[in-house]
Amino acid sequence: MTGPMRFSPYQPALFLCPEYRPLSAACRPVIDPATLAVVGQIAEAGPEEMAGVLASANRAQALWKRLDAKSRAKALHELASRIEAADHRPAAVLMSREMGKPYPEAIGEIANVAPIFRYYAEMARDEAGKVAGTTQAGSFQYARYEPYGVSVHIMPFNFPVLLMCWTVAASLAAGNACVIKPAPATTLSTLEFMKHFIGLPEGLVSCLPGGAALAEALIASPLTHAVAFTGSVAAGRAVGAAAAQAMKPAVIEAGGSDPMIICDSAPLNVAAAGAVTAAFHLTGQVCTSAERFYVHEAVHDAFVEEFARRTRALRIGNGLARSEIGPLVSEAARAKVMRLVEDARAKGAVVVTGGRVPADQPKGWFYEPTILTGCHPDMAILTEECFGPVAAVTKVKGFDEAIALANASPFGLGASVFTTRLDEAMEAADRLEAGMVWVNNPLIDNDALPFGGWKASGLGRELGRQGLDAFRRSKMVIIDHKPVIQGWWYPYPDDWFLDAGGRKLT
Repeated sequence: MTGPMRFSPYQPALFLCPEYRPLSAACRPVIDPATLAVVGQIAEAGPEEMAGVLASANRAQALWKRLDAKSRAKALHELASRIEAADHRPAAVLMSREMGKPYPEAIGEIANVAPIFRYYAEMARDEAGKVAGTTQAGSFQYARYEPYGVSVHIMPFNFPVLLMCWTVAASLAAGNACVIKPAPATTLSTLEFMKHFIGLPEGLVSCLPGGAALAEALIASPLTHAVAFTGSVAAGRAVGAAAAQAMKPAVIEAGGSDPMIICDSAPLNVAAAGAVTAAFHLTGQVCTSAERFYVHEAVHDAFVEEFARRTRALRIGNGLARSEIGPLVSEAARAKVMRLVEDARAKGAVVVTGGRVPADQPKGWFYEPTILTGCHPDMAILTEECFGPVAAVTKVKGFDEAIALANASPFGLGASVFTTRLDEAMEAADRLEAGMVWVNNPLIDNDALPFGGWKASGLGRELGRQGLDAFRRSKMVIIDHKPVIQGWWYPYPDDWFLDAGGRKLT
């Protein structure tokens, strides 16, 4: 007799709490973007596997939603404790090998997910509805929140575990079951992490590997009831349209091309250090990466010099080596970055540093962190999301011009400002058209504050109270404890049919 299946990167599987199950579909290799070596195999779940998972999820959710809030909170706190006590090195190594993330960032991502389960465990216990002032004597009138049912979580490759947990924690706390569709590029590390959900009720959480076809099927299925998505704008529009067609609520986080404003009052050493991290963290593959830089003409040259000096100090290499800049996730991703840089160069941009494949990294999808100056709106780098290690710098005459250019974008996820003037900080917070604004400290998030974008950057919010509300629906309840006949009920009194002069209406 054999025991439960243990996850192996070379044995394609799905996860249906509390166990892994083998997938028999055709396999495809997972390629390390740094070395181009095979690091595992994955297969796509088919219609039969999806049907079985969704049936199990609905059965589990029917019981989970009946649990009292304290019991659900206890289960989520126990999950958080398991995550805190676990050895995350296997999942972090897999993440580095799958998509090139530097190991310290991979281990840090996974180690930071436990608090979100604790936050939503208590948020859902505390925020269960609202009692309204009554419109009628003797009537108890209130709103309560209830889960949707089964939520679908379509995940990106850049923060596959953290962003999954942001929405899964909220959905579970609200009383839903969760079906996760991981990014193909980070399926292995996602599956490795799923073992922490063992201990939750059978069928409550599952992970189905697959691509766009599986995502479409999950959204269309009558056995799913809400959708969470993080990814590109094009994919986000498709997901949103499919969810709308099925009349299902969807949280869409669709990326951006975030601006950063460097004011003439900013301490340039701090601004340059912040710019390096904001532009090049995770090789620029962060939805809130700073891609467009608007720098006051009085400090432009000095800022660019310090920005470039700090950028040249970054180490490029394998995510499992001592490096800050790993490879891009795929050949296609690097090709897009190269196209945007060449377009900018052809239209007059100056490459201050980078702008090429590193000579000492002939294998893998590496690209040097790049700073371009002299950028203007005719360049695609200022209108498209680059999602790579490129900072496009534009010189501006003043703060108002910087704000106007920052807002002249179809995107509106985040925006950053470096300044020591209070009026500029307050004006930036007020005038920037973005879902998040950072002053002197880019890329920060907070479990208790909403995360999401404006314009093409998305719909709905993750984190905070709004992140919980995304996975529950309201129900108005009116209770009259003493049944009486109300004066406005049928039949109407005869004198209700008299006109202003007291004559009967005909």
